Amino acid sequence: MTKKTKNSTLKAILDIILYEHPSTQDEIAEKLGITRRYVTKLLQPLITKGVVKRAYTLDLKKFDEFSEVFEEEKTSREHAGTLYIKEMIKNMSNHVCKQLDRSFEALSTYDDELASKALNMDYITNNMHEKVRTSVDMALSMNPSSEFSKTMAFSEVAYDLERIGDHSCQFANFTMKESYEVDPEMLVYLGEMYETAKKMVNYSMDIFLNEKLELKSKVMDYEEKIHALQKKALNCIATQMAEASFDDTERSTYYLSLSRVVKAFERIGDISIEIIDVSREFYENIPRTTTPERFRRNPKLSNLK
Repeated sequence: MTKKTKNSTLKAILDIILYEHPSTQDEIAEKLGITRRYVTKLLQPLITKGVVKRAYTLDLKKFDEFSEVFEEEKTSREHAGTLYIKEMIKNMSNHVCKQLDRSFEALSTYDDELASKALNMDYITNNMHEKVRTSVDMALSMNPSSEFSKTMAFSEVAYDLERIGDHSCQFANFTMKESYEVDPEMLVYLGEMYETAKKMVNYSMDIFLNEKLELKSKVMDYEEKIHALQKKALNCIATQMAEASFDDTERSTYYLSLSRVVKAFERIGDISIEIIDVSREFYENIPRTTTPERFRRNPKLSNLK
């Protein structure tokens, strides 16, 4: 068996210990389809060093000594014990981006079946958020030391991703409930907002997962773009509403729902900025501002009394 295969098996064993809380090595072996003897062989060095405890829990602080086994590149201020939770966040981010893709595709093609699939993806998003939250709570309870004082940032980012998933549901819900497709002129604005919002999410998660804080300026540029697009989109809706009959209630509801779609893209952008704020606090110990995002965008509002 190659070293890479052996390390992959060991990582799978540790995943089960961390997230599924097995009571015996037999249970671990059964889940992975390997022998109990092989589980014992791989775990013995970690048990001897105190990384894995007899009750089959991980001492995440001691796990730092073994992190290089998995060929993971740690960021400069990240403790190795957070790598498991970080991987969960990465998977959740990928899933939420796919949910966003499918939701917008459903909107742009007016496809009810695709919209239904996109809405079902939100259940998975919610479950992933709960797993991250539970894992963070467990990590803190097992090792309430200073090295893990920042672990709560993972819960916050998972919550932000869950909110992005919720806003993505606006696009699928529009497709399922509204009687009219989005007209071509409006779809151009929405398409640009979608592309911009997705880039903001991807860049902000790259910043958080890989400490690429230098990408912040790009995200801020995209933030300006998405707000400019929002203004154009809302003006387009206002113009179309003025030309529509007041007696057409279905059309009025359509415009109201369309405005919510535009707002959802703006909120996804705002949440991306919030993820960057968490990242700066996580890596640079820079406290987040308590000023709401909308006030930061419009300094005049902050002067109101």
